[in-house]
Amino acid sequence: MERVKKYLITGLFILLAGVYPASAEVMPQNETAQDSSVAAGESSVNLSTLVTPQNVSFEICTKTFAMNSDRLFYLTLAAVNANRFEIKEIQSKTGYILFMAVGKEFLASVISIDKYRSMLKITPANNNYFFAPGIVLNMYKYIELNASEHLQNIPKGG
Repeated sequence: MERVKKYLITGLFILLAGVYPASAEVMPQNETAQDSSVAAGESSVNLSTLVTPQNVSFEICTKTFAMNSDRLFYLTLAAVNANRFEIKEIQSKTGYILFMAVGKEFLASVISIDKYRSMLKITPANNNYFFAPGIVLNMYKYIELNASEHLQNIPKGG
């Protein structure tokens, strides 16, 4: 009888010890699922996930839009301005914008795929992908929200 109790308690201890680490691993997987839902455009992510620096995958840094490259370039420029990032350099011919966000330089490159589609790639200038994903995701959200807006010239003041 003593031996059965000993085996039962040992088995219960091993079972509980095995369940605790498995339940602790569930939390990071849920956060990863939330990060992938952010990339898919869902808004079920809390604010701390967007502003906390973390390793960001390259797939999050690239997105294809259903608009020509000129329109995407101007909307990207507007998104940088709307997010109050500091613009360092603009090259409209090659389609890139170098800007500073949260003390880190980013390069936004607009690539033409065809007449009706183009791709935006926002990558850190130093290739260190440890940053807050909200920088990139907020710019994508701004472009998606303003994609149907009519672009217009602003007259010079004077």
